[in-house]
Formats: sequence, C-alpha cells, structure tokens
Amino acid sequence: MKIAIACSWLNQYGGAERVLEVVHEMYPEAPVFTTIYWPQALPEAYRGWDIRTSFLDRWPLVKQHHQWFLPFYPSAVESLDLAGYDVVLSITSAFAHGLITPPETRHICYCLTPARFLWDYETYVEREQLGRAARLVLPGLIKALRAWDQRVSTRVDDFLAISKAVQSRIAQHYGRDSQIIYPPVNVPDVPLPRERGGYYLSLGRLIPYKRVDLVVRAFNQLGLPLHIVGDGRDRAALEAIAKPNIRFLGRLSDAEVREQYAGCRAFVFPGEEDFGITPVEAQAAGRPVIAYAGGGALDTVLDGETGILFRDKTPEALAEAVMRCEAARFDPEAIRRNALRFDTAHFRRQMSDYVASRIAQG
Repeated sequence: MKIAIACSWLNQYGGAERVLEVVHEMYPEAPVFTTIYWPQALPEAYRGWDIRTSFLDRWPLVKQHHQWFLPFYPSAVESLDLAGYDVVLSITSAFAHGLITPPETRHICYCLTPARFLWDYETYVEREQLGRAARLVLPGLIKALRAWDQRVSTRVDDFLAISKAVQSRIAQHYGRDSQIIYPPVNVPDVPLPRERGGYYLSLGRLIPYKRVDLVVRAFNQLGLPLHIVGDGRDRAALEAIAKPNIRFLGRLSDAEVREQYAGCRAFVFPGEEDFGITPVEAQAAGRPVIAYAGGGALDTVLDGETGILFRDKTPEALAEAVMRCEAARFDPEAIRRNALRFDTAHFRRQMSDYVASRIAQG
C-alpha cells in the first residue's frame, strides 16, 4: 500500500504541523506534498523527510509572505503529481483538499477547518491591519476562491473533522458528512501539583484573533497576577495597556512552558479556535481552563468540572468567569483524565483504524 501525505504549505510552525509530524511518524515512508517549503521556519527533522513542492516554491518572497500569493494556490495544489498512490491523506485548513488524484486513489482529508479567510472573511479581516487597496481587491478574490474551494470539495472521498465546530462547518460549506478524530496532544505522565498556583496563565501567539486583549483588560480590572507567554505583532500594544500585575514572558522552551502550566492557578483561553491544543495541555497538568464557549473548547473543557466557560467576548464576562474559578474547587486528577481523551496514542489508533477501514472498503 502506497500512502502520500499532503498539506497546503510548510512555511510556519504551529498546531497543523504538530498533527503532520504525528501522521508522518505513522507513515514514515510517505512523501509529503505541499505548495511551498521553507526549511528555516521548521524543525531540523523535516530536512530528512521526502518533501515535494509545487512550482510556487521557486517564486521569490513566497515563503516569507505566502498570503500575497493567494490567487495561485489552487493551480499550485492541482499541479502536484499524485499518480501511483493508493491513499492520499491531506491535512489542511486551506487548499490541499483540492488535490487532483487518480480515480483509483482514495483521498482522505483531515480537515482542520474550511478556510476561515474564505468562509468567515468579515470576521477574519475585522482585526487585521489591511490597507485600503487590499480591502478593495480582496472581496472579489475571496469570492472566486470560495467558489473553487466549494467545487473541489467533491474531490475528497472522506472528510475527517477535528471538532464538532469543524464538523458543522464542513456540512455547512461543503454539504459533506464527516467523522471526528480529535488532534493528537502529548499528555506527559507527570506528578500533579496538589496546591493551586499563584498566577493565571495565557499562552499563544500575540496576534489579533487570539483575543489576548480581552485577557489583559479583564486582569487590569481584577488586579490578579497574570503571566502571558508568547510573542507576536500585538505584544507592544498589549504591554502598553497592561497594569503591573501582568507579566509578559515572551517565548519559552517546552520545559519552561510545562513549568508555567504546573505553577498556574488556571489557564485562560479567550479565543475561538477550531480545536485548541493548549487547553488540553493545561488540563494534562491538572489545571482548570477558563475558555470562551465556542469552537474546540466546547469539546475539550467540561464547564464546572475541568474549567469555566464564558459566553460573551467582553473583559467583563471573562473577569466574571475568573471570579467563578476563584470560588470553585477542582479535582486535578479528574482534569487530567479529561485530557487523556486527546492523547496522541488515541489519535494514532483512531487514524490508523480509519485509514485501514477505508482501504478495505475500496
């Protein structure tokens, strides 16, 4: 059985790439097809993979500014030669589901989400700093790309979704059924602290849609200690409005991040993510999560048992949720058991079984 893996692009490192790494570990002989590949932006291990790129990879500036080249990704994806494979497993939140495969090849799409910049364009750009020219040109381009995106969804034989929210979007935008397989999360077997920590924790890229501004404004009101781990273009603006009870720690190593999880009172997750790995990592450390009640948090956080959900995207609603957390009592062992539902071993077993079942189905 010959398997190929595909993704939309490889020029940054995040949750999608973590999923890709686990799938590649499962099928180490499988080549990885993608539009562009920037080795300097990814872990050293990728340089030992068989990575095959499109014509777009040779264009100047594309790796550093891939958003500028949006009109060309459909043709770049469609140019990839996937002849001779029994199964193609695409892992995508953008264009890779549009691959052209031979009739005898089964295309399984692990859909991280239908592209947000296409299907939720207004919300996506609301907090982005776009110039006047971009705002004039983009709507027409987005309309054309959305039509292509919907049309090529019929090329996929089987859709997999990473959460209930994504499953709903696949049905809404593509008219397709899907099965949920939650993304892999490394849940380390570490001793759980018995005492509640002394600070609240926020972790992630400091960019607009992550809504770290809500956290800063809420904790400005509360005066409780808050650690913010991560970096991004919003950092200077957030630091400018933050009061002294808020510390910006920048990027930390994996070991330092684990220490932050272990020492926190609760983890604060204000954005709406398709799944969200960090809330599961925090629960693996036995720490409750305060999360916005949307997206993947509805799958991973049990309100009142492993954390607190808030339903309005306002500093006041978040501050009220923090005070509910202060008054609540949580069982670290129960929180950790919830995290184990998303452990990498579960993902590997479910994905392997699913691929095998689809091959058997023919």
